[in-house]
Amino acid sequence: MIFLKVSRATDRGRVREINEDACAFIPPDTYVVADGMGGYAAGEVASAMLIDSFRESFSDAGRERSEESLRHVVQAANRRILREAAANAAQNGMGTTVVALQCADGTAYWAHVGDSRLYLLRAGELKCLTHDHSFVQDLLDQGSITKEEAERHPKKNLLTRAVGVEENLTVDTGRFIIEAGDVFLLCSDGLTNMVKEAAICETLQGESADKARRLVELALSAGGFDNITAIVVECDERA
Repeated sequence: MIFLKVSRATDRGRVREINEDACAFIPPDTYVVADGMGGYAAGEVASAMLIDSFRESFSDAGRERSEESLRHVVQAANRRILREAAANAAQNGMGTTVVALQCADGTAYWAHVGDSRLYLLRAGELKCLTHDHSFVQDLLDQGSITKEEAERHPKKNLLTRAVGVEENLTVDTGRFIIEAGDVFLLCSDGLTNMVKEAAICETLQGESADKARRLVELALSAGGFDNITAIVVECDERA
């Protein structure tokens, strides 16, 4: 049997006035990070609505766990946020990223929109399973800029896809078999913009009892220019 240890942490950082990130562990098997956008208060509303949609859908352990069910919940949240923005001018233009993970019956299912990320640490190797939906990522994919240039690009935070922005939303999904010793990280870009992947990998392999909080502290020490959120899920096979 694979047992799961979960830690999670979120912080508004050292610059932002409020925390527009939101995260949740929805027992028994669902983990979600959302990074809101759209100006003061509106981004906070969008990310909270996204989390609420997941809570309402997956608090019932009997609901099917699959890529399709994750996709449906994200698309339902998309419609919900669009309706709320249309009814309230102060929230016009709000949206949110999402990265979600479910671990059920030895299989991991994930869904993703935006530039929040899902990482897998397996056998000492850290791999990003999601692909950023951003202007800078498109430039990287085209070979127009280098990874080093991307880190300094003035439009690095410009998204090409987010929940609550357009009616027809494409949601990236995936699945894979969980192995004993796997470690998953769900995080907002407030972590990945501040902390190198090598340091993230080292932290996930370390002995810290609260790895999510340790990652947030690293981002704060590096400047904390954005809201920071992390959920760490550790899998351990025991007799």
